[in-house]
Amino acid sequence: MSTPHRDWFKSSRSASNAACVEVRFAGGNVGVRDSKDRSGPALAFDGGAWTSFLGALKTGTAPRS
Repeated sequence: MSTPHRDWFKSSRSASNAACVEVRFAGGNVGVRDSKDRSGPALAFDGGAWTSFLGALKTGTAPRS
C-alpha cells in the first residue's frame, strides 16, 4: 500500500503528543501507519481483518505484547 499524505487521519481522541497511529480506508483495505513516521512503512488489512481487530479491542480480547 502506498503512503501518500492524503486520506490519512487520526482519531479525534488522539493525544496531542503525536504518539498515535493514522488510518486510511482505500480500495476495500485499511492502512495503518505511525503518525511520527509518515514516510515509513504502513500495514494493510482487508476489511474483515480490520473489523475483527476493532472488535477484539472493544471487548478486551486483543493480544498484548
